[in-house]
Amino acid sequence: MAVVDDVLTDVTAEGDDLDHLVANLIEAQWVLPTPAPGWAVAHQIAHLAATDGMVALAAADPAEFERRLVHDDDAFEAVIAASLAEQLSGSPQELLTRWRTQRAAAHDALAAVPLGQKVPWLFTPMSAASLATTRLMELFAHGQDVADALGEKRERTDRIRHLVRFGVRTRDFAFVARGLTPPAGEFRVSLTAPSGGLWEFGPDDATQVVSGPAVDFCLLVTRRRHRDDLALKATGPDADRWLDIAQAYGGPPGPGREPGQFPRAR
Repeated sequence: MAVVDDVLTDVTAEGDDLDHLVANLIEAQWVLPTPAPGWAVAHQIAHLAATDGMVALAAADPAEFERRLVHDDDAFEAVIAASLAEQLSGSPQELLTRWRTQRAAAHDALAAVPLGQKVPWLFTPMSAASLATTRLMELFAHGQDVADALGEKRERTDRIRHLVRFGVRTRDFAFVARGLTPPAGEFRVSLTAPSGGLWEFGPDDATQVVSGPAVDFCLLVTRRRHRDDLALKATGPDADRWLDIAQAYGGPPGPGREPGQFPRAR
């Protein structure tokens, strides 16, 4: 199985789980506020539908995607806002149908990308597998927002291994995005998978180490929980700084979550 197929299998399963969470919501639940300021449950699903549509276009018709791509930050935000408004039009059931359609289109388009070919994307071209991983990241993050709004606990599986790997690979981005110089050496990252296994990255003798539950790491790099509410540990000043600013997604970091907003069970 190609790497992209492996990722897409897990993306599909993650999307199905979120679909099951929202499929039978009543209209009043679609307008419940989520932890993202100004966003209700419907906004979260609309965002996923809009970005899935962008992924489908980028993978299936790179030239057209490049033609539409806006590089000016203000104009880009306007395009995103317009796309979100378009997805929100109509009933919740129509929104859900659009998301399912766009999700399937993104899957099929990414699966069809020739091996080794890069796909144009918002900040830099990406492999189909990496772009598919961003879909899993979005499903994890926005699905968490939906679950928080509904008071539901999401059952995490080892599907998040793709997001963990992506979060480790994007370490330097978090520093650059804040005008900081990334640390020179590699970190050791040692995380416990939902299944109980150990996922390890980086050299054994690294002096900068991050350890803890893999789910907590994913919540951190998607900025869905404050580090104070997670069971992650840092050894070394650079690793400790990373836990303050970790961010796997592109664009502005946003305010994130407040300490104590979602205190972990003890």
